[in-house]
Amino acid sequence: MEPGTIDNLSILYQSSDFIVVNKHWDLRIDSKMWYETLTLQSQLKHRFPELADPDTYYGFRFCHQLDFSTSGALCVALNKAAAGSAYKCFKERLVTKAYLALVRGHVSQSRMSILYAIGKNTTEGMTHMMCIEGTEGCENPKPCQSELIVLEHGSYSGDPVTKVLLQPLTGRTHQLRVHCSAIGHPIVGDFTYSHRQDSSPYRMMLHAYYLRIPTGKELIEVRAPDPFVTAMDSNWVPQNVTQRLEDVIQELKDKGTHKEEEEEEESQEAAREEGAGGEGSREETEEQRVQCEQWLAEWALE
Repeated sequence: MEPGTIDNLSILYQSSDFIVVNKHWDLRIDSKMWYETLTLQSQLKHRFPELADPDTYYGFRFCHQLDFSTSGALCVALNKAAAGSAYKCFKERLVTKAYLALVRGHVSQSRMSILYAIGKNTTEGMTHMMCIEGTEGCENPKPCQSELIVLEHGSYSGDPVTKVLLQPLTGRTHQLRVHCSAIGHPIVGDFTYSHRQDSSPYRMMLHAYYLRIPTGKELIEVRAPDPFVTAMDSNWVPQNVTQRLEDVIQELKDKGTHKEEEEEEESQEAAREEGAGGEGSREETEEQRVQCEQWLAEWALE
């Protein structure tokens, strides 16, 4: 995958309501800085000028976000109703997202849950960063959970690395990057969370690979092609496979389908209660609203 230009936008999925793009690394979603003319917004306007919504500031509604340095699947809603249906899926935790990453060192456990609480770093010179609870200057840490599954062990430019699948189960800015660094396996090319040391690779090796959003009208399910293969980057040399990516994604699909079925049953039960004169409708609590906002902010801009 070449660096982003105004006319090389890759489309993974398109319907009358949604577009899913394969965002380039080192590309901002949008920017108010006059000198940053190349953004995902400008790519979309160039490719689909007729789809830009004049009622929005930039022209397109993003259902979530990706860091500047992260590549991969990003969903765009083409109208207000579509954006609302996607928001509902995020709110009800029906969205499945999985990332691929190369991390430094060989991760010994085949699977692990990472549970460090994450807060804002208030230390001078580090205010652009997040940090784990207990770090000096860590403000307002909140519980976070990421799942890590080892796919392959290998090397990158001769140094030991591990290819992993990461799934964020909570939403916090830079969550996956902070969690990988906290367990001693920072993401390859992550200059910010490697104590400003890992600057040799041409990009940060974090990629939003799998995205599933079961909106009421349509099922959005996409994979953004895996960039961490030797054919695309000869510096990466896999040595042994721990788990097949296809098997892990199927496992995530099965979990997602089961959750959707449970949600449908609950909705039908609520409708029956409402029809019988019960309260039925479930008001969104303030806690749920805040949780959803955190979830939506997971891929926060840097």
